[in-house]
Amino acid sequence: MSTFKSDAEIAREVTPQPISEIASQLGFTETDLIPFGRSIAKIEMSAVQARLKKPIKTGKLILVSAITPTPAGEGKTTISVGLTQAFHDLNYSVAAALREPSLGPCLGVKGGATGGGFAQVLPMEAINLHFTGDIHAVTTAHNLISASIDHHLFFGNEQKLDPNQITWNRVMDMNDRSLRDIVVGLGGSKNGIPRQTGFDITAASEIMAILCLASDYKDLKLRISKIVIGYSQDGKPVTVADLKVTGTVAALLRDALQPNLVQAIGGAPVFIHGGPFANIAQGANSLLATRLALASADYVVTEAGFGFDLGGEKFFDIVSRYGGFYPASVVLVATVRALKMHGGVLKENLGTPNAEAVLRGRENLEKHIENVRHFGIEPVVAINRFHTDSEEEISAIVSICKSQDVAGIPVNFWAEGGKGGLDLARILVSKTAGNHRKEIRLYESEVKVEEKIERIARMIYGAGQVDFQPKAKTALKSIYKNGFGSLPVCLSKTQNSLSDNPKLLGRPRDFTLSIRDILVSAGAGFLVVLTGELMRMPGLPAKPASQLIDLEDDGTITGLF
Repeated sequence: MSTFKSDAEIAREVTPQPISEIASQLGFTETDLIPFGRSIAKIEMSAVQARLKKPIKTGKLILVSAITPTPAGEGKTTISVGLTQAFHDLNYSVAAALREPSLGPCLGVKGGATGGGFAQVLPMEAINLHFTGDIHAVTTAHNLISASIDHHLFFGNEQKLDPNQITWNRVMDMNDRSLRDIVVGLGGSKNGIPRQTGFDITAASEIMAILCLASDYKDLKLRISKIVIGYSQDGKPVTVADLKVTGTVAALLRDALQPNLVQAIGGAPVFIHGGPFANIAQGANSLLATRLALASADYVVTEAGFGFDLGGEKFFDIVSRYGGFYPASVVLVATVRALKMHGGVLKENLGTPNAEAVLRGRENLEKHIENVRHFGIEPVVAINRFHTDSEEEISAIVSICKSQDVAGIPVNFWAEGGKGGLDLARILVSKTAGNHRKEIRLYESEVKVEEKIERIARMIYGAGQVDFQPKAKTALKSIYKNGFGSLPVCLSKTQNSLSDNPKLLGRPRDFTLSIRDILVSAGAGFLVVLTGELMRMPGLPAKPASQLIDLEDDGTITGLF
């Protein structure tokens, strides 16, 4: 009989500590908390601002990223949680700052997103489902703007908004491909002005990006007011401020801006707050949560979405730039299974030992090591062990790391919790001791938009040239005309390749990166550069995770992985 236990089964065997005890590790009292039951709390905004005005600590920030992800899975969040547990087991003051899961992927392909095995955050069911309602607040705030747009068109269109140039869709926190492209306003004149629009998933909303970049309520309102929802017939940007709903949108987000505090197995503090997409947005948790963790603990573990080429670059050039912090070290997650896929092995054959294929896939890992070094940091490679990995295959990754003069540390957080990676935590303590790094960006604000894009494409992706297609060239003219040229760029491309072709594994070289269009996210404060097809509303797979979840008679939720 199999002894395998699901993440939910493991989590149910652990009794979480009262959230007040977790908060006390970071110097917060019960009066600083807004409890959501016994093991979840928000930190009062007044307590957040008080802590940030007079930080009692200046923590070392450790960014967890990864090689190019594959369908085999790399377990980046499991590494982030496990590393936090390892610091905690070694009696260091530590906190993690992570994104909160979206219901869409949770009920679709990905399943839960709170780590795995004995390296996960509690309470996993609550966090993966409705948590503290932040994502629902983002959904409502976003859709108020959507409703206000159609209201504006219906009642005279004072701003001369061009219905064909409206860039603001509706959102919902669910995978639903049938809502990607729709027509609203049908059924007669009383139902509004007919026009084509669509739904995005909530994590893709600019409101979510803003929630994770705002420093306080004043900044939140300012960013909301700047959101461009479309253009007038003469090409002028129309903003949320023009719709006169800035204050109401901000009010809907008041509680959502307050960071959420939970815990990892073993009692390490974890902030889980915000969850923007990692390609069309910054792909990191809120600045408030990260800054609060840095002001409250000696070591802070955070995570960037997808591989380092997408999430890592955005963390340095957007998140860190706006947040006023800089990583002391970077952990690159690599797996035997992923390197075998980059080495040409099919998914169905990954369980067969093949150290030669691991070595064939080395160029992908080597490119990500090179990319981290562009920002002045020597990475540490965390080799996430799976039970199918052979010692020869693990040794192959270690040898690749040695050839690149970086540490490659095998870890087994899934099966052992923090104790499965104490060596990784120790080497990070050593590498970050007395760490005072010069902050490096790939570009400064005054650099032209085209040059910003080309630097990322050539230095990080390995492109030989960049092709700006007609729609992108037209967008550039509007961007410069309307004063958005100084914004950072957020490149949106497939996460499955260093190139813009998801089928090109390993390390593609000298390819042409095609720029299809450039969108303005003025409230968030960046330009979204589109390459390839952009999927803002995922669909459910043939056998979605939602078909496996159930509610037992005693209220226990089962099937949530």
